[in-house]
Amino acid sequence: MLYPVRNKYRDMTTLDGFWDFQPDPDKVGEEEAWFSSLPDPRPIAVPASWNTQYADLAEFFGLGWYQTETTLPSYWQQGSNRIYLRVGSANYAATVWLNGERVGHHEGGHLPFALDVTGIARPGESNTLTILVDAELLPDRVPPGRQGGNIMMGGTKPSGAFDFYPYSGLHRSVQFVSQPFWGIEDVTVTTDIDGADGLVHINVLAESFESVTAEMAGISASATGDDGSIDLTLRIPEARFWSPEDPYLYKLTVSLGTVDAYSLNVGIRTVAVQGDKLLLNGQPVFLKGFGKHEDFPFNGRGLNRAVVLRDAELYDWVGANSYRTSHYPYSEDWMDMADRRGYLIIDEIPAVGLDFGDAELVAKRSKQCSRALCELVMRDKNHPSVIAWSVANEPVVAGSVAGMFLGGGGPQKPPQDAIDRGTEYFRGMIDLAHQLDASRLALFVALGDRTPDSWFETADIVCTNQYPGWYSQSGDLAAARGALGAALDKCGAFGKPVMLTEFGADTVAGYHATNPEMFTEEYQSAMIEMAMAVIAERPYMVGFHNWCFADFATRGSILRVGGENRKGVFTRLREPKMAAHTLRRAWKGEEE
Repeated sequence: MLYPVRNKYRDMTTLDGFWDFQPDPDKVGEEEAWFSSLPDPRPIAVPASWNTQYADLAEFFGLGWYQTETTLPSYWQQGSNRIYLRVGSANYAATVWLNGERVGHHEGGHLPFALDVTGIARPGESNTLTILVDAELLPDRVPPGRQGGNIMMGGTKPSGAFDFYPYSGLHRSVQFVSQPFWGIEDVTVTTDIDGADGLVHINVLAESFESVTAEMAGISASATGDDGSIDLTLRIPEARFWSPEDPYLYKLTVSLGTVDAYSLNVGIRTVAVQGDKLLLNGQPVFLKGFGKHEDFPFNGRGLNRAVVLRDAELYDWVGANSYRTSHYPYSEDWMDMADRRGYLIIDEIPAVGLDFGDAELVAKRSKQCSRALCELVMRDKNHPSVIAWSVANEPVVAGSVAGMFLGGGGPQKPPQDAIDRGTEYFRGMIDLAHQLDASRLALFVALGDRTPDSWFETADIVCTNQYPGWYSQSGDLAAARGALGAALDKCGAFGKPVMLTEFGADTVAGYHATNPEMFTEEYQSAMIEMAMAVIAERPYMVGFHNWCFADFATRGSILRVGGENRKGVFTRLREPKMAAHTLRRAWKGEEE
């Protein structure tokens, strides 16, 4: 999972650009050997969602074939290097052929996978790469599809059991990578603080008996291991500790004799929970920010580095210091930007739309979620910005999300066996997160006030999404204030830190009224001010994330004007609504 780099030992080539593409609604491509040649292709941009590029693909969620030709550098022929193909994100699943030979399969969008193609790739010659992306929305996938959808919350098309558009395709870069055959396989960095000094613990996995040297800030250490796993510790005197106020990054270089080397940025910081406080570097910290989405009109969920930078600029402008990767892992570019800017991230797997009513579906989804968590920790473990792993968003015992918010579609008295299955899932996933990474917190994000106590007891932080004033107490902010306070107090009874991870109101930009009315910019601003006042009265609160940063595409329904969730404080094109100025004044203390 080490991100590809170029140095004197390693090389890569990126295949971003226009590929050939052909939809396969009848699922005949593999039988007809489309992996060798597409019969009737059209051009398509990579990375980007196919749904945003052609009108006839806007609601196509089937099989899509991508194909391109590339020539690899001839100097990659040296026998000391391996060649990998790395796919940054293929949503939902991908099967890969290189030069007509099937080389691998990966299930689960939003996370990278790498395939060893040494001996199949032909350096110095033309290579045909074909990727079949399967975007079907099925109930046993994560996130799950749902036949017929749910008109109460998100409409019937597309039929996902979640409230965002299920964009399909190759969403991040596809790369060929060349690296030493007996080189560095992985690097894991954790940090501690000892007085004014920083301690940097480094584990290196390498298929070599060469000595490993780690160097940072002029401090170095060397060691040799005989089992492929080598541990080193660097003490950095008078270290600068990474924080939102000072996101200082050190450059760590790990060298494997004269065989291989890898460099990465390191932020020295600690994260912990003490009673009902969240601590960063031993001091209480309050998270202020948003839930958000990877979403933009022209590229869908495809990587757009200009949007990453613009969003970071708006984050700084509004005074936010954190976000949650709702509801799936974001690109490595987002993570790198958070490291540079000092944003605190709750890093979430794609476990949205889960319910625990069907034992067979729960078993299938749990396996996928466990794999996704392992892959996410492997990818993001070295980012100082990541402070917690989230193993689910808005899980319900049985029924539907709409039933939780709107009083229908779910039993008022949940079945005990479904509660028990959920408890087993959360206990197992939280334990797995701690086993994979003991240096960070683990949690899930609850929905409303019907989450079983046994689920909350598994988490390091109690995180809750609450929508009084919108889905309940609609239009009545006075009643919403009491409901929000009662819901937070119920969460506070666990004696843990509590975070309001979602609240908000759909708002049509430019729609105004003399009194705050639903859908107006005035109502959204008044709701935010109400929620901040409720939170300020409760010392156990350690943060809140407004839902959401910017409007985003979802399914059409009577609740979604123009097929968008418009709870953003910025429009989909990143124009500020009144609420953005309200938050800026609150978070930065600046009158404009």
